[in-house]
Amino acid sequence: MTYPKFPKGFYFGTATAAYQIEGGWNADGKGPSTWDVFTHKPGKIRNADTGDVACNTYGDFQTDVDLMAKLELNAYRFSTAWSRVLPQGKGQVNQPGLDYYNRLVDALLEKNITPFITLFHWDMPQALFEQYRGFAGRETAGYFADYAEIIVRALGDRVKHWITLNEPWEHAFFGHFVGEHAPGVINPWTYFKVAHHELLGHGLAVERIRGLSPDAQVGITLSQFPIYPLAETPAHQDAAQFADLFMNRFYLDGLYKAQYPEALLKRLWPFRPKVLPGDMEIISRPTDFLGVNYYTRQFARHVWYLPFFRSWVDRDPPPGVRHPELGPQGYPQGMRELAKRYREEYGSPVIYITENGAVTDDTVQDGRVRDAYRQKYLELYLGELSQAIQEGSDIRGYFVWSLVDNFEWASGYACRMGLIHVDHATQKRTVKDSAYWLREMIRAN
Repeated sequence: MTYPKFPKGFYFGTATAAYQIEGGWNADGKGPSTWDVFTHKPGKIRNADTGDVACNTYGDFQTDVDLMAKLELNAYRFSTAWSRVLPQGKGQVNQPGLDYYNRLVDALLEKNITPFITLFHWDMPQALFEQYRGFAGRETAGYFADYAEIIVRALGDRVKHWITLNEPWEHAFFGHFVGEHAPGVINPWTYFKVAHHELLGHGLAVERIRGLSPDAQVGITLSQFPIYPLAETPAHQDAAQFADLFMNRFYLDGLYKAQYPEALLKRLWPFRPKVLPGDMEIISRPTDFLGVNYYTRQFARHVWYLPFFRSWVDRDPPPGVRHPELGPQGYPQGMRELAKRYREEYGSPVIYITENGAVTDDTVQDGRVRDAYRQKYLELYLGELSQAIQEGSDIRGYFVWSLVDNFEWASGYACRMGLIHVDHATQKRTVKDSAYWLREMIRAN
């Protein structure tokens, strides 16, 4: 068959996050994170699942590293757990936790797999949440930079690709606005504090990383969504414009234009974060790339009864709107739409697609997982990504979410998104058909 074409040196990898795969939640001196605490509260996670064991990569990462090599992947994006390295979020380093990441990096490099490290993928140390309310407190931005320095001092001689934060919008919104994620805060007044301090922490960390490793490649990962009105009416169109400002442009404008969208802050004036002199210069420090997590589009609708916001976003499209092969949640052409925006409005930064993937109901039959939907999904999304490169976007890598079926936050283990099936009772791995398709595509390139 014909495969999408990519430039020489392109990174094909997979992505994971510490809490979702590591397990060992209290092993070898690790301190609790907000997710450790949140998942142990009744009713928070589907089927009462937790990340206590997850995919047990704290006990055995080599199995998965070997499988990555078998699939001929040349990059791996993973996160370090802040409270595994700093149990209190600051102060004393837990050396066994740091040693774990040293061993993981060495194992990857031995297989010629390039590590991309995310420093914060939502697992805030519980101690910092109790003392400062996490990123709701400005102090935490400084402690995040200290933590980044510790990790880079330990690993920066071998690791050259650094992602400061993963999806600050999700962490701020789902964790501090609607309370569906850890730490479970339901308080719209907190949202912008968290969002601003996350970006401030990002900028401070960029400065530390640059000082320690001048040849490092440093960026941030944002979730990004093409947003459409639920219907072509003025009220719904206004809702879509507002949602784009709230979910996408607040972060893009802060990072690339050193300002937040005035139209957004004017409408949400009571929620405006406290921005001190110099903050925006720190936040907008130059980076080497933008990480983009893209799955699908969103549809915004006018909600008259929601004060100030007057907008709500749904993942489900209007009735009858669906991709002919991927169904209602498939929207591969969004890859090109977003890439065009970055080229034309944000200086055409270097892009890595740091997450993209599909949920499927996978089962092992006769030793095989026939996930035809995921294979078609990858084929179509990668096709659009290849087109975006041909249209002039500087896109240098693509990371499938995820390497293994892992703990998918509020959904627990009910959502299977891995290239590799995991039986969580036995930890047995089974490579899915889609992973073998991906290997053939890599070979074709």
